[in-house]
Amino acid sequence: MPSCICETCGGPYHWIWEDAFDKFGFGDGDGQVETSTVATLLQDAGYTVDHDYWGLHNDVIHSIKKDEIEQIPDTAEVGYDDPRKFLPAAIVTLLDEKLPAAEGVRL
Repeated sequence: MPSCICETCGGPYHWIWEDAFDKFGFGDGDGQVETSTVATLLQDAGYTVDHDYWGLHNDVIHSIKKDEIEQIPDTAEVGYDDPRKFLPAAIVTLLDEKLPAAEGVRL
């Protein structure tokens, strides 16, 4: 499970990458938001990523492009749909390898 230092208490903070695609992820944006960590990982892998805050909610990834081709299908309702079901397998595999969740933890 991805882990970093909690900005509030200095202790460990555990999260899942799927929250970066969920309107209500990271405690509806009230928690420590790690969307930029997911975006940076994808960018380092050669993708172009766009994300921003959804009103007062979470910072959500809404576009991932590779060679100028959008990787999120038009049929996906980003913010609500499970990203494991709409992202290409190569992206899911990359995120699972680099940001693995604890056993049994999924959206």
